Amino acid sequence: MAIAAVRAATRTDVDEIVRIQADTWAAAYAALMPATAIEQLRGPGARDAWAGAVAAGAGHVLVATEGDWTVGFVAATRASEAVPTPGEPVGPEAWGEIGALLVEPRWGRRGHGGRLLATAAHALQQAGALYGLAWIPEADEASRRFYTRAGWAADGAVRAFDTGDGTLREIRVTGALDLKLQD
Repeated sequence: MAIAAVRAATRTDVDEIVRIQADTWAAAYAALMPATAIEQLRGPGARDAWAGAVAAGAGHVLVATEGDWTVGFVAATRASEAVPTPGEPVGPEAWGEIGALLVEPRWGRRGHGGRLLATAAHALQQAGALYGLAWIPEADEASRRFYTRAGWAADGAVRAFDTGDGTLREIRVTGALDLKLQD
């Protein structure tokens, strides 16, 4: 088996990040999103957005590799708002957000997602965050199970996006950044 690793993304990774996002969304969310919306993930706007995220260095864009292949990525940054935490008044500085975490389906079940989440969580902790949050499509049972294994859970928050052909509902999952990932 080839060596698996997680490292910071560089500008040379941007095309692979764009490809992985578009291909993974096309495979996982074709029933939830119109094809035109998914196709926009392959366009110059998406490439420019990822190039800017990688170059900014304000967040953490990491890629998972296996041997010479880039197999997934995560984008994590400080959260823009605080999430109510019972008994513990904390502000947005205590929260980190996983904006995207994707592993190509053909590379799934090899630990890449867990390595990406754990590395991103560590980076967010180093930046001062205590808790993490992620928004996932409500119908995405695989992502829900993944975050549950990491000790994160849906907290009741829901948001909806107009996809141009309907509405995509997302749920927020939250949890501690001192992850205890299980196989």
